[in-house]
Amino acid sequence: MSDQVITRHASLDDAEAIAPLLDKYRQFYGESSDLARSLEFIKQRFFLGESVIVVAEFNHEIIGFTQLYPSFSSVTLERLWILNDLYVETSKRKKGAGLALLNAAKAFAQTTNAKQLFIEGADDNPRARDLYTRFGFIENTAYHYYHLPLKTFQG
Repeated sequence: MSDQVITRHASLDDAEAIAPLLDKYRQFYGESSDLARSLEFIKQRFFLGESVIVVAEFNHEIIGFTQLYPSFSSVTLERLWILNDLYVETSKRKKGAGLALLNAAKAFAQTTNAKQLFIEGADDNPRARDLYTRFGFIENTAYHYYHLPLKTFQG
């Protein structure tokens, strides 16, 4: 048995293990539990090739994941990656999985010659924001980000 966190790129075979983590991640952000939709969402990302998912394993169990979505900068003509999700099972935290996932995401972005890696941190999650800052992410103060709601979740 290994007592070290290992990261690797996930495959469709990992969808069943990732879905409960995605479901808990969604609940953390106030959404209702929906394991079936979480599983379908993960499967669709694999089927459509729309994201890259990296998992963290501890003792051969998937305990966390991060999901990256591609983007591009028309201004600099370069690739960007949006680190949209980062979650580690609550009972498995403090083993270095979050940091390992960030390192794996950074390494992947570098292999694709990306200009930047983006992540958002919720105001009510200072622990995560502290990790991002310690990792080297820089808070953007030069731009204001906006969103336009097009659909309301009916949970």
